[in-house]
Amino acid sequence: MNKDEFDLVADKTAGALIRASSCFRTDKYDAYKAAIETDDGLSCWAMEQIVENAHIAEKDSSPLCDDTGIPHVILEVGKNRQISGMTLEAVQEGIRRGLRRLPGRPMAVKGDDKQRIDQSLGLFEDSEEVLPAPFTIRYSDDEERLRLHILMLGGGPEIRARTYRVFHRHSIDIVLSEITGWAVESVSQLGCSPCTLAVGIGRSHYEASNLMLQAMAEGRYDRQSEYEKFITGEVNKSNTGALGLGGKTSVLATFMKIGPQRASGVRIVCMRPCCCFEPRVYSVDL
Repeated sequence: MNKDEFDLVADKTAGALIRASSCFRTDKYDAYKAAIETDDGLSCWAMEQIVENAHIAEKDSSPLCDDTGIPHVILEVGKNRQISGMTLEAVQEGIRRGLRRLPGRPMAVKGDDKQRIDQSLGLFEDSEEVLPAPFTIRYSDDEERLRLHILMLGGGPEIRARTYRVFHRHSIDIVLSEITGWAVESVSQLGCSPCTLAVGIGRSHYEASNLMLQAMAEGRYDRQSEYEKFITGEVNKSNTGALGLGGKTSVLATFMKIGPQRASGVRIVCMRPCCCFEPRVYSVDL
């Protein structure tokens, strides 16, 4: 990879980070529009303010939220494409450039293992010090694909997320019921609703969490499965509403990805209640 190729990947990554951090997709705007038309009262007013905020952020390429989030990267690679250590470094550099330009919130903690845990040395002043989470690399059936998905994950949803085992008793209804129960509790406590629920179901805690990330990257508000619609409908019965003000729309949609399963009595489920501005995600071909 020469310098021009390096800079091209870095600039595409930086642009994707900024778009993820500052823009709603069309299908998300449409989901809010539909919710506003069917809700009323303070919840309706709150969603109108969220949409107005999103339009301003997109116009100015500024953060949708003060919590600008931790970068998470998924790379899809077809068999005719190659990535190297330099490709990964270019993506890292792009994240640094994007955080500087956005700008991201300075929230990287200084120090060794103990000092980072207890936050005794404080924070780095530069937002570019916010390191991304470990990259996920996936095989793509599209032989020519080299696509980057970048997600910006805020702290509130992480506090209310859950990854745990569910005794399925050979019934998907039991698994869906457990997910719904977690979601009702988490959405009511989050505050930044309406949420988009992201769910991954896998064979291990790592796999379930990874599938949850993939669900956020791939999910669409205008295409919902039977199970996704069921979870959304059940959680909306809780009457939490936008910003917890009460109303019909506690959840805009559910994005769920189910992976391979092992022959056992449990399913490992990861559920994340993405806030009213999330999933903050953008995808670009490299």
